[in-house]
Amino acid sequence: MIKTVATVGLPVDEVLEIKKNRIMPEGADPEKLKRISVVTGIHGDELEGQYVCFLLAQRIKAEPDKLNGIVDIYPAMNPLGIDTITRGIPAFDLDMNRLFPGSKEGTMTEYLASKIIEDVTGSDVCFDIHASNIFLTEIPQIRINELHKDWLVPIAEKTNIDFIWVHGASTVLESTFAYSLNSRGVPTLVVEMGVGMRITKSICEQMTDGILNLMREMGMWLGETTESRQPIISEDPDDVSYLNASTAGVFVPSVKHWVHLKEGEEIGQIIDPLKGEVLDRVLSPVDGVLFTIREYPIVDEGSLMGRLLRDSALESHGKAGN
Repeated sequence: MIKTVATVGLPVDEVLEIKKNRIMPEGADPEKLKRISVVTGIHGDELEGQYVCFLLAQRIKAEPDKLNGIVDIYPAMNPLGIDTITRGIPAFDLDMNRLFPGSKEGTMTEYLASKIIEDVTGSDVCFDIHASNIFLTEIPQIRINELHKDWLVPIAEKTNIDFIWVHGASTVLESTFAYSLNSRGVPTLVVEMGVGMRITKSICEQMTDGILNLMREMGMWLGETTESRQPIISEDPDDVSYLNASTAGVFVPSVKHWVHLKEGEEIGQIIDPLKGEVLDRVLSPVDGVLFTIREYPIVDEGSLMGRLLRDSALESHGKAGN
């Protein structure tokens, strides 16, 4: 069932509508069912979640008798951004994920944010699905602030994700969608995966399996699911090593994403296409796994080119050196 979450008027007699697809057993009482919400499209240049929404709806439609709960799918929280391939809300130059919880008495964008929060509130679990930006590719991961880790990590472990990254409370932005919902008692998992402006089918399929796995654990899905992989969990800020460009140029990677590297092993080169010179060899600063890598080749001095998860974090999961 397609429902309209929020509507506002636009210039030239146009209308902005945020919609959701509610899927539930026919004839069931919604007050007696658990509810899961899948939200994506807060940033208009992040499209991986669009395919997750499609896959999830397809899987449920194929076996409607296996559904024992409510699934609310919100594929486009920022429809203007998606239509114009813009990260924020076009014309307003605003990042929608800095507007929550919003206000019904505020501006148009604040009003939309408040209506979204109002509609998602009451969910038993919410997935806030993001892709990376156009510059970086990320492995499927869930990012959790340490304020809510005791609550959220056990849920995240059931979602077929590769990596759970617990951030310090000082990095939490109170104006984000996830923080606003977690503060209201709605367990909300922030998913980061893939790359901006693209769809990576294998990653989206993995995430869809993860949502169904969690639904099965909650008694909301009675169908078959894949065995959920055991994620690596990082809580120590020193677990992650950052790679930043030493000079401007074109970054050409030498290794694949999500591989184990030894300290000193080459990750890529920064080259000068005009002079035909190698400006810098980018070497791994530690033994670890490359879980973020530069997708967009042009770099400036200081540009982020990758992140590695140190072996010290992997050892507790029995995965160091794999």
